[in-house]
Amino acid sequence: MRRFFNFLALLFIIGVGAFLTLGPGYVEKGRNAVADHAPYPVSERAQSLHDSLIIGDWHADTLLWKRSLLDRADRGQVDLPRLIEGNVAIQMFTAVTKSPAGQNYHENSSDAFDNITPLVIGQLWPSRTWNSLLERALYQADRLHRYADASNGQLRVIKTRADLDQLLADRAAGQQVVGGLLGIEGAHPLMGDIANLDKIEAAGHRMIALQHFFDNALGGSLHGTGDHGLTDFGRAVVAEVAARNLVLDLAHSSPQVARDVLAMTDMPLVVSHTGIHSVCAVERNFTDDLMQDIAATGGVIAIGYWADVTCDDSPAGVAASIKAAIALLGEDHVSLGSDFDGSVATAFDTSELAALTQALIDAGLSDDQIGKVMGGNMVRVLRERLP
Repeated sequence: MRRFFNFLALLFIIGVGAFLTLGPGYVEKGRNAVADHAPYPVSERAQSLHDSLIIGDWHADTLLWKRSLLDRADRGQVDLPRLIEGNVAIQMFTAVTKSPAGQNYHENSSDAFDNITPLVIGQLWPSRTWNSLLERALYQADRLHRYADASNGQLRVIKTRADLDQLLADRAAGQQVVGGLLGIEGAHPLMGDIANLDKIEAAGHRMIALQHFFDNALGGSLHGTGDHGLTDFGRAVVAEVAARNLVLDLAHSSPQVARDVLAMTDMPLVVSHTGIHSVCAVERNFTDDLMQDIAATGGVIAIGYWADVTCDDSPAGVAASIKAAIALLGEDHVSLGSDFDGSVATAFDTSELAALTQALIDAGLSDDQIGKVMGGNMVRVLRERLP
């Protein structure tokens, strides 16, 4: 009998080990899939234009997953080798710290079961992150810094306008280097204490999204239990973000939160990953008039690459949303916001961005418009907002 129980214990240990080793990769393969496809045709003209562009993406959740950013992976959508292959100059890495089961675009309770907690434990993150949303944000920032330190200079963490300008100068001189910025997806890592913004900022986070999939202490989510506006705490956080030269992201905020922010600030605002409602009429996309008001701040609306916001995730489909965004908002107010590695399926990964440049040419955009959308507008907003 003792041998039998010892055998069961051994099987249990082996099972747990296999889960901890193989489970996270299996989960990510299902969550961040890239559709099988033949190589997208890219003309010499499109490739030449693509190679000349400054390309920037406002949103990727890569730091959430158990794989090295420095190695080309067989899963997910972003890593450093693929960023270099796609000619990406600037990538915003957003820290996901809590996400309700179901991730329903229509309504989620703030006390719903959290998907991130078992992922954090299963990926063997430090125990301090298991029950602290603040520590989860700090840990993901630390991961990016450690990747940069180990990258032989190919990856830099961008914290200031001077960092950004040096990166772009070095790229113009022929260096193969990528700039990584940090942001938080939903300000719930503040845990109701504005003093924690000091820790978030000190860790390198430069973009603050107010909400994610649920209402929080700052106000209502686009996917919460009602169109709630900013709370007093939310107003205090918005004022601090403005004063500290951080970027404010309205992705996932309720329409009323967006209106409240518009009424109390005059800084350029960002919607970091979204679509255009008149192209894809889903609740996930703000209405066109609200998008116009946000763009009028001098900010940008960043178009995502997944079908839930574009209704067509092919390069041509994403290009159609970008073209519609330009017609609605103006060419100075449209950017890229992939949501890569954000539990979304896509038709291409970051190494294949030349296919999007080709699709934008095919859609009739000028080279100047393509340059603004692919990164020029992002650089403008970052130069205005970074300290």
